[in-house]
Amino acid sequence: MENNNYHDELNKQNIKKLRQLLESLPGFCRMFFRGVDNIYGSRTKIAYAYDLGVFFDYIHLKHPYGMTMEIKDYPIEILDHISREDIEDYLEYLSLYNDSSHIKGEVSNTERGKSRKLASLRSFYNFYFRNELIKTNPASLVPMPKLHSKEIIRLEPNEVAQLLDQVEAGTKLTKKQAEYHAKTRLRDLAILTLLLGTGIRVSECVGLNIYDVDFDNIRIKVQRKGGYEDFVYFGEEVEDALSSYLDEREHIIPSTGHEDALFLSLQNKRLSVRSIENLVKKYSSLVTGVKKITPHKLRSTYGTTLYQETGDIYLVADVLGHKDVNTTKKHYAAMKDDNKRRAAKTIKLREP
Repeated sequence: MENNNYHDELNKQNIKKLRQLLESLPGFCRMFFRGVDNIYGSRTKIAYAYDLGVFFDYIHLKHPYGMTMEIKDYPIEILDHISREDIEDYLEYLSLYNDSSHIKGEVSNTERGKSRKLASLRSFYNFYFRNELIKTNPASLVPMPKLHSKEIIRLEPNEVAQLLDQVEAGTKLTKKQAEYHAKTRLRDLAILTLLLGTGIRVSECVGLNIYDVDFDNIRIKVQRKGGYEDFVYFGEEVEDALSSYLDEREHIIPSTGHEDALFLSLQNKRLSVRSIENLVKKYSSLVTGVKKITPHKLRSTYGTTLYQETGDIYLVADVLGHKDVNTTKKHYAAMKDDNKRRAAKTIKLREP
């Protein structure tokens, strides 16, 4: 994968994956994916293809019409043979569906997994219904499952300090881990400081090139979900960590095709998302009392801290790269309630 076209190459890989998934879906599905090509990113389209695969597996297994032929041979008319009750039964079927949804961190039989699958099905049906290719739209009649808000897991300030101290000192490591740590300490400290100090996604972190770091303007250029570029500004601690790592990075000879990658593995290749996930897991497991954390929880830590300090949900949405502020509100609703409670205690009508 050529480093200067990292995101383009990743997108090409996703397109190839999508084509593989389409081989097992009804032929008319290709029309849908062509129709939404400029609307959804490649990762979203892969998620849709997985979801539709689970749906048509169910139709082939349970629906009288679907049982009569192979999935790949289904005509578009099959969509008009599927009723609202069939889709409701499908959601019940998902409750007992044990296979993973193939989307990281989400399983089909959770309420969020079922909600996402119904949302995929709604988009799928809406496309054909709007284009007058089917007569019915039963997916639109099925209410979305109610989602219970999840508690935001974040690190407290003392836990952040403990984590970074652990990365810097390398204590509690096994002999083998200590050998690796001697070679990766500055890199690892730069990565965790960057994630905690900017709230960028792990996918945005691995995609960074050396020239994306701009010390003159104290910012990095990242490629967000959806493919657009954005600038994220950083503070002094991030600047120091990146500067120290880049001094070391200058003396590393990268593997061919990875010359511009900011963060390199011990094989001198661009780090992968999985590598950074394992890195975060390793250090967090060594810190006594620190919650089980992931790169996304480091992002949540940044988001909650920024919201607590500013109270500005629009600023948090902008910095985190959320296109819709409602996404941010959904995640930080509980904190908003805490702010309201603090406001109520602030106002004194009469002095005691």
